[in-house]
Amino acid sequence: MLIAGAKGFAKQLLDVVFQLGLEEGLVFYDDYDPELTALFGFPVLKSPEEADAYFKSHGPDFALGTGNPRIRKMMKERLEKAGGNCVSLVSPLARIAKFAEIRKGACIMTGAIVENDAVIGEGVLLNLNALVCHDSRVGDFVEISPGAVLTGGCHVGDGSFIGAGAVINPGVRVGNNVVVGSGAAVTRDIEENSLAVGVPAVVIKKRDPVVFH
Repeated sequence: MLIAGAKGFAKQLLDVVFQLGLEEGLVFYDDYDPELTALFGFPVLKSPEEADAYFKSHGPDFALGTGNPRIRKMMKERLEKAGGNCVSLVSPLARIAKFAEIRKGACIMTGAIVENDAVIGEGVLLNLNALVCHDSRVGDFVEISPGAVLTGGCHVGDGSFIGAGAVINPGVRVGNNVVVGSGAAVTRDIEENSLAVGVPAVVIKKRDPVVFH
């Protein structure tokens, strides 16, 4: 198993790797910091060429070990070009309902809950103790921070970030490329490319558009 990333979130994801018993042959990947060559004794690969050689010798599976939605998407594309296959890692200590849908490349951490008829999109990070209630839809490459709650029938668009402890009220739609601040209470729809904070949440800034497809 290769973990794409070797810093903050990769350290969190390592716990799930051990929960799943996937640590044999584990390596990390980081082509940004030339000084980072090992993490907790596991090698850190430094180039797509090294990743390609690893995939050929150990199998193509990798998981996304970075938090930022843009970087998760970029890492997925980079390592797929190097011959990798992006897979989901789901903690056995999370609770995933029988009729929930988890798409390719998601990371679902300890204590997270996904209820029936919820959809978790490609490359999503659902962090510790986050809750996605029934009939909610989480777009691709979304980061949902620890303790955040998406109540029933919510929609969160591609590339958005939901801060720690934030609550999205029932049926509310959050657009693409939105940042919702920690502890916010989102009571009405938020248009794409926005930063929203507060209780109730209000848009305080526009963000540069990003295309996630």
